[in-house]
Amino acid sequence: MQSRDLLLGLQLPELDDLGQFLRSLPTSALLGLGALTAVLAYWISTRPRPITPPCDLRLQSQEVQDGARRSMMGDSSTLLSYYHEDAKTMYEVFQRGLHITGDGPFLGSRLPNQPYTWLSYREVLSRAELLGSGLLSQGCQPSPDQFIGVFAQNRPEWIISELACYTYSMVVVPLYDTLGPDAIRYIINRAEISTVICDKAEKAAVLLENVQRGETPGLKTIVLMDVFDAPLLEEAQKSGVLVRSLRDVEVRRIATQHTRRLKPPGPDDLSIVCFTSGTTGNPKGVMLTHGNIIADFGGFLKVTDKVIFPNQDDVLISFLPLAHMFERLIEAVVICHGGRIGFFQGDIRLLSDDMKALRPTIFPVVPRLLNRMYDKIFSQANTSLKRWLLNFAAKRKGLEVKRGVIRCDSVWDKIFFHKIQASLGGRLRMIITGAAPASPTVLDFLRAALGCQVYEAYGQTECTAGCTYTTPGDWTAGHVGAPLPCNLIKLLDVAEKNYFAAKGEGEVC
Repeated sequence: MQSRDLLLGLQLPELDDLGQFLRSLPTSALLGLGALTAVLAYWISTRPRPITPPCDLRLQSQEVQDGARRSMMGDSSTLLSYYHEDAKTMYEVFQRGLHITGDGPFLGSRLPNQPYTWLSYREVLSRAELLGSGLLSQGCQPSPDQFIGVFAQNRPEWIISELACYTYSMVVVPLYDTLGPDAIRYIINRAEISTVICDKAEKAAVLLENVQRGETPGLKTIVLMDVFDAPLLEEAQKSGVLVRSLRDVEVRRIATQHTRRLKPPGPDDLSIVCFTSGTTGNPKGVMLTHGNIIADFGGFLKVTDKVIFPNQDDVLISFLPLAHMFERLIEAVVICHGGRIGFFQGDIRLLSDDMKALRPTIFPVVPRLLNRMYDKIFSQANTSLKRWLLNFAAKRKGLEVKRGVIRCDSVWDKIFFHKIQASLGGRLRMIITGAAPASPTVLDFLRAALGCQVYEAYGQTECTAGCTYTTPGDWTAGHVGAPLPCNLIKLLDVAEKNYFAAKGEGEVC
C-alpha cells in the first residue's frame, strides 16, 4: 500500500496543470528558461565525442599458430594484401591519386621567405614519363632487373625520379650520405647500378672520383637535378661517364615529340632495394616488391579507416629521408588519396618556418624531434609557476585524451596550447612517430598539447616499414601498438641473452 502511494506521488502533473504553471510564470522567468534550454541543447549537440576504437582495446591481437600474433582487424583467415582494388602497385597508387584530384596540386617547394609553389599531378606525370623515356634512350631497360640509384635530399625531383622508374618497371635504389662513402661504393657495385640520379654537383664529383679510382667501374651515367659547370663535365669525360642535367633529359624527349611505350609493373615486381646499415659488415639490401609496400600501407589504412582517413585536402610535410621506408610509405598513403606533399627547405632549423608556410595536416616524425619540441616548450615556460600551469593544463586535457576525446578548441587550448599548435601550422590532424621508442612523458604531453591524433609505430625495413601501430582510441604510452592486419608477429627465444618469449621477451620476427 505504501509503495502504491509513493508511485502515485511521483506521477507527472497533468498537461493542463503544467500549462497553467507556465502561464503563471513572469516573462523574465520564461525567457531565462528558454535561454537555459537553448544553451543545454547547444552543449549537447556540440560537446566533443570520443573516438570509438575499431576493436576491443583489451583484445587488440590474438595468437594464431606457433606463438605468432595477428591483428583483430580485418579477415581472420588471411592477411591483408591491399586496401584499394585499383591500387596494387606504386604506379597505380599515383594514378589513383591523379584520378581523384584531376590536375590538383601535388609537390610543393619553397625558397627562403617565399610561399610554396606547386607542381600539379599532371605536370609530375608528364615529367616522369619524359624522364623515364630519357633513361631508356640512354640504355636503361624497362625491366625489374634495371636498378636506378637515387642520391638526393627530399625534393620534388626525388618523387619524379621514383615515378619515372615505376612507369617503366625499373627499380629504385636509394643512396644517402649517412651510410658513408664506403657503403655507397658497395651498394653501386652490389646492385650493379649503371645510372645514378643525384641532386648536387658535389655528390656527382664524389661519384666520378670513385670511377676514376676504379672502385665503381659499372657506373656509366649521372643525371643531375641541380645546375653544374664545365669542370664537372671535363672530369666526367676523363672518367668515361656521361653527365646530363635532369631537365636536359626531359627536354630532349619533348624535342622528339614522343615518349616510349609505358610498361607499368605488376604487384610481384621489385619496387625498391633499400639498403640498411645492418649490425655487422656491409649494408644489407632489402628487396621489396610493389605488393609489399601496398600491403603495408593497406594495413595502416585498415587500422585507422573508421577514425581518420586521408583525403585530397591533406598536406604532408616531407623532411624525414625518402631513402627510408617510413617516410616513403606515409607519402604513398597521401599520394593514393590525391593529397599534397610539401618539402622542407633542406635545413632542419627552418622546419618550423616551413610548417607555418605549408600548414600541413599530416606530420611523420621521429622521437628525437618530439623531444626537441617538448624541451623548447618547457624552456620558454621560464618560471616555476608557468611550468606548473603548463603541466596542470596538459594533465587536465590529458584526461579528455584518455577518454578518447581529441580536439584543439578546449579552454586549455585557447589559453595554453594555441601558440604551440600555430607554430606547426595550426592544421595538424595526424602525427606518426617511429624509428625509435618515444618517451611516454613526451608523448602524453604532446597528445594533449597538439590537439591531434598522435600514433606510434614500430617497424623494420624487412617488413617494408611498419609492423605494429597504435590502435585508435588507445592513447596510453609506453608501447608501440598491435600488429598491422598485413603481417604476423612472433617473438623468438634468444637463450644466450636470457630472452624468452614466454616472458614477453625475444627477437621480433
